[in-house]
Formats: sequence, C-alpha cells, structure tokens
Amino acid sequence: MTNMSASPAPSLAKNLAATEKKTRDKAVKAVAAFLADDASVAAYSKADMDKLWKALFYCYWMSDKPLVQQALATELSELLMSINSTEHALRFLRSFWETTVREWGGLDRLRMDKFYMLVRRYVNAGFRMLARAKWDEDSCKEYQAMLRERGCPLCPDDNKVPSSLAYHLADIYLEELEKALNAAPSPSPAPLTAVLEPFISLAALTANNRTYDRVANSVLRPLLNAMRTALKAPPPQESERGERKSKRVRLDDAARSVLTPAYPTLFANARLSCSAEEVQPLKLAALRTGVVGLIFEQASKEETRDSNRRKLYDIWKEEMDEEEFALPPSGSARDAR
Repeated sequence: MTNMSASPAPSLAKNLAATEKKTRDKAVKAVAAFLADDASVAAYSKADMDKLWKALFYCYWMSDKPLVQQALATELSELLMSINSTEHALRFLRSFWETTVREWGGLDRLRMDKFYMLVRRYVNAGFRMLARAKWDEDSCKEYQAMLRERGCPLCPDDNKVPSSLAYHLADIYLEELEKALNAAPSPSPAPLTAVLEPFISLAALTANNRTYDRVANSVLRPLLNAMRTALKAPPPQESERGERKSKRVRLDDAARSVLTPAYPTLFANARLSCSAEEVQPLKLAALRTGVVGLIFEQASKEETRDSNRRKLYDIWKEEMDEEEFALPPSGSARDAR
C-alpha cells in the first residue's frame, strides 16, 4: 500500500483488522485524517483504495454488540464526507461498493444484518455527498455507473453480484434519499430521474423475475403511489400556510396516514435531471410526468428484455389510466397501449 503520509499509523491495514477494539478505533481515526488530506488521496491508486476498503470492511466485520456496530457504521460512512474533493469521494464510494459486492459472499447469517446497516449508512452518505456537490452532472453519471456496472450492486447481468444486496438497496433507497435531503438545511434540488436511473435500468435488463418485482414494488410503485396520493391531498389550511417553510410540503394528517412511506422533502426539493439548465425544484405533477416518461422511455429501448418491457408498459399504463400526462419526447406513448 502506498505510504500514507497523513496517517500516524504505519501499519494501517493490519490495525484496522486488529482484535483489540482500541487499536481498530485509532486506525479508523487515522483513515479519517488521511482522507481529509487531498494531496494524499490524489496520490492513492485504485489498487490502494481497494486494499484500504478491504481493511475497513474487516474492521467492521470485527465489531460486535449492536451499539458498537451502529456507532462504527456511522463513523465509517462519515469517512466519505471527510473527503473534500468530490472526485476523490466518488473514487472512495466506488471502492466501497465494489468491495462490498466482492466480499458479500463471505458473510455469515449473523453478520448479514450489521452489514445491511453499513450499506444503509453509505446510501445515505452517498446522497449527502452528491447534495454537497449540488448534484453535479458528471458526479451523478459516475454515481450511476458505480451502481450499475459489472462488479457493482445493481449490475443486471453479473452473476457474481448477490441479489440480496440489490434487494436491500431497493428497500432503503428512497427512504435514505428523503433522509439525506431532510438533513440538509437548504437542500439543492435532487435530480429524480438521475438517481432512479440505475433501478429503472435494472428493471429493464434483469433476467431475474424476483429482482424485477423487488425494484417495481420497492422503488417504482411506492414512489408513483406516493406522488399520486400527495397530488390528491387537500391543500393546507390558512393557519398552516404561515408556518410552512419555503421548501417543505406539509400534508394534512389524513394524507400523511396513507403515504407509506411519504417523501415530502423529496417532493418539495426535486427536479428531473442534473442538467445545469435545470436548477429549480419542479412541481410534483411535472415530476410525476417525468418519472412516468422515463419508465416509458426505458421500456421502449431495444436492449430492454421483452418480458420486462411488457411489465414496464403495464406500470406506465396504470399511471396513464389514472390521469393524462404529457407524452415523452421519444415517441407517442399511446402506441404502447
């Protein structure tokens, strides 16, 4: 491993996997100090980064007791936010995903739940990192690539990728996006179709029916259903309007009770793409139109599997039957009926 000049620990990888918790804790703090130094991280090769992440993976492996695991999962995820450069942070995040996919098969049943927690923390940290970068277009494209390319958790045709990891991502993705936006004092509008694209691509290309169903039932349908319900919710009372913050959607109690889960911060702070020309939040109806259009567009692509194409068209038809939407630019949506 390249000499980590910013680190006070000369045998960092060994210390990260030490049996003594105090030794591991010191090593994690040394990693944080190293990652905060841009020059040191810039000199780090991909091979070095992968070695570092393997050591961090087994540092977490060695942790026991729920409270200790929770604290360490949070500390490890904050390593991403300690990196000042978005470019270097993306390299670090990609190495996390590739290492997690590579090492996942070695997890036993007892350790699986705690690694689900680490994955959840990193999904959240990844969104916070992109929000910090104002959802820069190049950063969003790299984020998509690190999820869907070979060796990555949402790759549709890599048999080495564990399906349980993709399922967990589907289950938590929207929830953690909502949390990440809600944690920001004034969040930059998230490009909704850009962050959804890896899942819509997986839904189109996977040969696994269970994987398709998980994406449809944990990501696509819940989001569209929540949008539909929010659009039908009664407007806030006059007394509520004065209390409402500029970038928050406040639904009445009846509407909130049927949104499971609800994404009010996302709905108030989202745009369709990460284009530099689109910087303001869109109204919810326009967002829903855009998501429905993206599903139609993906279903129309030549590389989409025929069986998956029919299912994606079914989702699109359900939304079109509910309410008329603007047609996507790629063609006449009515031709799919």
